[in-house]
Amino acid sequence: MPHDDPDHPHALMPPDPALRVKALETILTRKGLIDPAALDEIIDTYQNRIGPKNGARVVARAWCDPEFRQALLTDANPVLAGLGYYGRQGEHMVVVENTPRQHNMVVCTLCSCYPWPLLGIPPGWYKSDAYRARAVREPRKVLAEFGVTLPADTAIRVWDSTAEIRYLVLPMRPEGTEGLAEDELAELVSRDSMIGTGLPKVPS
Repeated sequence: MPHDDPDHPHALMPPDPALRVKALETILTRKGLIDPAALDEIIDTYQNRIGPKNGARVVARAWCDPEFRQALLTDANPVLAGLGYYGRQGEHMVVVENTPRQHNMVVCTLCSCYPWPLLGIPPGWYKSDAYRARAVREPRKVLAEFGVTLPADTAIRVWDSTAEIRYLVLPMRPEGTEGLAEDELAELVSRDSMIGTGLPKVPS
């Protein structure tokens, strides 16, 4: 097939994902379909200014404020909306809490539904076929590959995100953090810990 020939003019897209994105951006810019400055602003907003920082602030507050935590677990949507964390990809949120007896993990088996207003841009692995299939079938093994080894008696519950419901994991507060302020606690909350594929950092 001529389209399989790398020297054929129709084989325009490089195999590396980053190069493919750059090639697409170049083509769309040349056609006048996108503004590179506006695109950079959107990416910067979700990657750096929002990123997982909003979610980390929510988790840190839940660790410090029992009433806030209970409201979040009871009905997260009005609580998050009150903080300004809502909108596209942030509708219909459910917060699930990790405990010594149960560890929660989030996947989207059909596509890659993800709470952008709280966690920013989804990581590439979250959208991969391998993660989407294996997280449901062998979650303990997948967690081990992320460096998370849980006690044998800790159950693992996998939550499947959809266009109707998205999930945020409320990780357990690390030991030795009793004297930390909310802002300091937020620094310990990783994106992966709010997906369930990681744990919060331990204070040094």
